[in-house]
Order: sequence, then structure tokens, then C-alpha cells
Amino acid sequence: MRIIGGVILIVFGIIFLLPEPEGFPILEYHQVTDEPSEPGFEVYNVPPADFAAQLDYLQAEGYTTITLKDFMYAVNGYRTLPEKPIVLTFDDGYEDNYKTMLPILEAHGMTAVVYVITNELGQKNYLKLDELKDMEKRGIEIGSHTADHLPLTELDKITQRRQLRESKIYLEWSGLEPICSLAYPNGAFDSELEEILREENYLTAVTGETGLNTLETNPFELYRVHIRKPCFGLIEFKFRLWKAKFFAKLKAL
Repeated sequence: MRIIGGVILIVFGIIFLLPEPEGFPILEYHQVTDEPSEPGFEVYNVPPADFAAQLDYLQAEGYTTITLKDFMYAVNGYRTLPEKPIVLTFDDGYEDNYKTMLPILEAHGMTAVVYVITNELGQKNYLKLDELKDMEKRGIEIGSHTADHLPLTELDKITQRRQLRESKIYLEWSGLEPICSLAYPNGAFDSELEEILREENYLTAVTGETGLNTLETNPFELYRVHIRKPCFGLIEFKFRLWKAKFFAKLKAL
């Protein structure tokens, strides 16, 4: 056991001595609210005061928020990214994203990407279409979280395509800008999904895997950092950002 422990310490020491990894983080949020959630889902609720403190910290550290459309413009050489880019993403399309999250975001001069489950729009606690349109007018990129939030890897090819196509078409035919990005439901993805996404005119997709992203990262397998309801305030948030760098170092070995 001592030998194993020693080896682990040596490996961690080597990783810590590696140079800072290249790339930027994509943060994965869900709700920004003090309201109670369904049992088992409380972990996804980041209180507004904590969210504001996290944005204060990001600004103090020199981060600039971008959207995934900005990222793809940079990938294709049409613009350059800021010195320290970061993407804020919000899954599922909860109404507090409009009523609570957006005002805090705007007060910090930041932007984000909101991924919606289209068959939940207008339901209790979920965004309404007019709210979604207003968010887009105010600089938020809207993305798809599929039509029904079913893990895509558990579906046959026909159903996979239907989940991706119906969500995209509904949003675009409702008057929103072209939908270019997807968040995989439950983070479930495989390499075969990339072909379908390309055929359905998606440009990016975000996973639930931790790490950092560069212009060379597969745009259909982008890494994210899951931001949960903090138990230890800003210390926990800083740890999650550090975790992304740590995993990026591991991938570079």
C-alpha cells in the first residue's frame, strides 16, 4: 500500500509540475434560484448570490464570456478569441434563466448559451417562447437540448435524428436564429452522433466530460465543467475551475 501511495504522489507531483494547459473552460449550469427544486435535483440550483459572486470572480480574473457561435467563427478564422475566453451554458431551459439569471448576467456585461428542451417550453417552471426570443435579442445564444431530453445513445438512429431535427426546426420556425449548438442529454454521446449532427446542420455539441477546449478540440465533443449548488462558497467554484485544468493536463500526458 505504501508503494502504491508513493506512486500516486509521484504522478500527482508530475502533473502539478506540468505547464499550464492551453484552452478555455465551458461552465455547465442549470438553474439560478433560491426556490426549492424537485427532490434529488437541488444540487442543480445555484443561488443568485453565489452566481453573482462567481461572475465577480471571473471578471476579476480577466475572463471574457463568448458564445459557441463566437468559438466557431474563431475556428474558421473569421475572428479571434479574447485573451481569456469562457463560455457559460445553462441546460434544460428553466424560466429562472430569464427572470433571475439574465439580469445578473447583464449587470456583469456577460453573455451565455441556453440549451432548451423544446417539448418543455411553456410548461411550469420552463421558459416561454417569447422569453426565449427576448433572451436572444439581448445577446444570449439559444441551443438545443433535443425535443424530449432522452439520452441519445439509448435511441435508434431514426429516433436520434428526430430528436435533433424536431428541436432545431421548431426553434427556427418559431423565429429564432439558426440553432447551431447541442447539449447532449445526460451527457450521453458517441462518435456516431457526429455524422447525424453534421447532416442536421449543427456546428457544436457540449458533453459532460471535464476539461478545457482549444480551437483544435472536436467541436462535437466539447468539454464542460459542471457547476453545482455550492456547499463551500467561492472556494468550491475555484476548485471546479482548477479541476478543468487538471483534467486538461491529464489529457496532455
